[in-house]
Amino acid sequence: MPRTPVHTQAVTLLRDLGADRLPHRGGTLLAHLDRVRERLAGWGARPALQLAGLCHAAYGTDGFPTALLSLDRRPELAAVIGPEAEGIVYLYASCDRAVGYPGLATPGSLFADRFTGRTLDPPTPLRRDFAELTAANELDLAHRDRDFRARWGPELLGLFTRFRPLLSDRAWQDCLTTLGSGRHAS
Repeated sequence: MPRTPVHTQAVTLLRDLGADRLPHRGGTLLAHLDRVRERLAGWGARPALQLAGLCHAAYGTDGFPTALLSLDRRPELAAVIGPEAEGIVYLYASCDRAVGYPGLATPGSLFADRFTGRTLDPPTPLRRDFAELTAANELDLAHRDRDFRARWGPELLGLFTRFRPLLSDRAWQDCLTTLGSGRHAS
């Protein structure tokens, strides 16, 4: 996605929240977030999913507990990136991975909201968004950090193999290239 006014506003918000000063694998959190957005763009993701990729850690995640925004500030993020993108960010942040990951590709499987404790059954399009965002996030980490890839690569490839019905062809090929058959980028 070219740098649009919405993208610029989102980056400004992330900077104001300190994402450009927060250490993260491969540099700063902001650098990671923008690489995730770029990866999604490269896969042909629609603008709302790209914006969700840019802001996916705004509320923290099950794997990255540092929140830039408290949940009572959800309307602030929605005002910048739009309600669709913010809804994807919330779903991603709220996922209890131990519950949600195993059956994500199976409609009707449990998806637990770690903030509320409720379970839900997201519709297939939202499950696709979640799977693509998860893959883009983890592949950025694997691409940037050889130790991360060595430790988690086989498990991630197994996870994305289970997610395969939800992943675009471009995302799946990136999974195979980054995590499979030893053809890793440095």
